[in-house]
Amino acid sequence: MSVARWLSERRWLFFDVLLGVVAFVAVAQTGRGPLWIAAGVGVGLAMRTRAPLAGYLLGTAVLMTGGLLGFTDVVSPYANVIGIHALGTHPSARRSLCGPVLVVPGVLAYYSQEAASTAAIAGTVFFWLLAWAVGFATARARERSELVNRAAVAEERTRMARELHDLVGHTVNVMLVQAGASRVVLDSDPAKAKELLTAVERTGREALDELDRVLCALRPDDPDLTRLASRMTEAGMAVDLRVEAGGLSGPLELAVYRIVQEALTNAMTHGKARSASVSVVSSAEGVEVEVADRGRGPRPGYRVGRGLTGITERAEVLGGSVVHGGGDGGGFRLRVVLPLA
Repeated sequence: MSVARWLSERRWLFFDVLLGVVAFVAVAQTGRGPLWIAAGVGVGLAMRTRAPLAGYLLGTAVLMTGGLLGFTDVVSPYANVIGIHALGTHPSARRSLCGPVLVVPGVLAYYSQEAASTAAIAGTVFFWLLAWAVGFATARARERSELVNRAAVAEERTRMARELHDLVGHTVNVMLVQAGASRVVLDSDPAKAKELLTAVERTGREALDELDRVLCALRPDDPDLTRLASRMTEAGMAVDLRVEAGGLSGPLELAVYRIVQEALTNAMTHGKARSASVSVVSSAEGVEVEVADRGRGPRPGYRVGRGLTGITERAEVLGGSVVHGGGDGGGFRLRVVLPLA
């Protein structure tokens, strides 16, 4: 595993640790209590994604103890709000429900040594519960979306498996019977054997046609770049499209569509671009596909991700070439050349 990938997979852990260190320093500098209060707040915050329930319990215990002892500061409550939001977001729904139960005693203990009004205490409880509710709702919506996506994928896989099983199973059985029969009569009746082998060939060709029909279900019904550009524009990234290439073969047209689709998706997702230009032009070299966005551009020494790797592999299958990097006026630029033949 590369160092960059190792760091990327643990970026939230590093962020949480940094957040905990900042909280520790802030509480130690602004609070009047002992350092163990600052340490408890910092450690609890650092645990917010890996162990959110334990982290919030620790942070709340320290907050309650400090309040009961009269040691309060301005940083600990904000750290506790971050903790309750994390408790609503990261663990399972069952564990998340512990959050509201812990909020009320934590707030009451924090204000126990202060002359706070009932309205102030009620407002604090409401704000804490709101932070938890936002995190809880976000997490549950994400879970529902993932379940829907997984169900859709499973349904499509089942349908494709059924189609392929019906097609391949039937066809192979027929071909095996015909080939076996031709072997039996090969010496005694060559004409009959030839007839049976011709039937095997015909069955095989029909099977290829059926297989192509099934696989077409994996392709877009109409690889329309204009519609793709419109969808991206509706999603928030204006696309200037120029197409001067017609009469492309099916595989080449699909490849162009997929390349542009992936490039625009990368521009919006990774480049945070608000606009991009797409050019698909026939030339002496073949079909030139160029996608340039006006986003934040690549970082120095950037590594190629799965999207660009997929584009490169798709182009290489067709004998094409890929060049990508920073654009002349900023952003990211991708140029792909695919031969016509």
